[in-house]
Amino acid sequence: MSNSLSILYFGPISGTCLDRANALRRLGHQVEHMDLRLLLPKTPWVDRITWRLGGNLLAPLLMRGLENKLNGQRFDLCYVDGGEWVTPQVISLIRRYAAKVINYNIDDPLGPRDGARFKAYRQSLPHYYLNVVVRNENFVEAYDLRANYVIRVYRSADEISHAPRQLTVKDHQTWDSDVLFLGSWFPERGPFLQDLIRQGVPLTIRGPNWHKAPEWPQLKSHWKGGSIGGDDYAKAIQCAKVNLGLLSKENRDLHTTRSLEIPALGSLMCAERTNEHTSMYAEGKEALFWKDAKECAAMCNFALSDESRRKAIAEAGHQRVKKNGHYNEMILANILVAAGFRV
Repeated sequence: MSNSLSILYFGPISGTCLDRANALRRLGHQVEHMDLRLLLPKTPWVDRITWRLGGNLLAPLLMRGLENKLNGQRFDLCYVDGGEWVTPQVISLIRRYAAKVINYNIDDPLGPRDGARFKAYRQSLPHYYLNVVVRNENFVEAYDLRANYVIRVYRSADEISHAPRQLTVKDHQTWDSDVLFLGSWFPERGPFLQDLIRQGVPLTIRGPNWHKAPEWPQLKSHWKGGSIGGDDYAKAIQCAKVNLGLLSKENRDLHTTRSLEIPALGSLMCAERTNEHTSMYAEGKEALFWKDAKECAAMCNFALSDESRRKAIAEAGHQRVKKNGHYNEMILANILVAAGFRV
């Protein structure tokens, strides 16, 4: 690639963050991926302080380790994924090594759910060259906090991590399910899934923290394990006849990463009806939508009763997500252009 950039990438070296760093590499850029959490003490108190008091309090510890790591290096761009410990002072330090510093945040850093976790992010908004957000609310709120330049993008699936796998007999034995919800427990999700079970939906639940749900006694027999990633994550979605797309109300979601990953993997998505979901997929043709547990149960039963229709909707959704271009490489290329680079 003639316009290859040297990019310093801050974020966990796992999950969707790693997917985005790898997508930048596939676009032809040189990426130095660094997890800032590894520069802070290993004690769990670091995470407790971040969530309860704010990651800005830890910036002095971060700066010492960061300066040692970056000594003698030079980058075209620093891409901060998240930014819960990146204060204006940290950005000033980074600018000694990178020509531009931008932020991409897939969470709701200006909303109510995560408490003090993103205090540093809020302080730093005016100091980034570009802020990339995934909610219309954040777009407005960032400018209210004197952000320099903000763009809003949709979340994205990954061309590699969310490509359909060739499934074996063993894969089906391990991962087959009728209706799957794959995700973390949040307070509003327990009653919803309990309601589906009461209506006879053959539900499988996978994900962390479900033991915290008040409805755990009713949900326990449907829970098949905690967090999964990589091939296991992809195979679990592929092997489900119906995949539920639940939103986080506190996170002000109108779509989630699952909204792209499920169709990208060629599976049927049955998600809450929102204006963003209905703009992404044709209802009843490319995905199924619902407004409450009663309608969700009806959609699940409809899909389970008609295999040919279910597969046709799943395939149409797969083609639509490709047409929409909601994949990492395209989204990241657009972000680089917005940051002033030729790609």
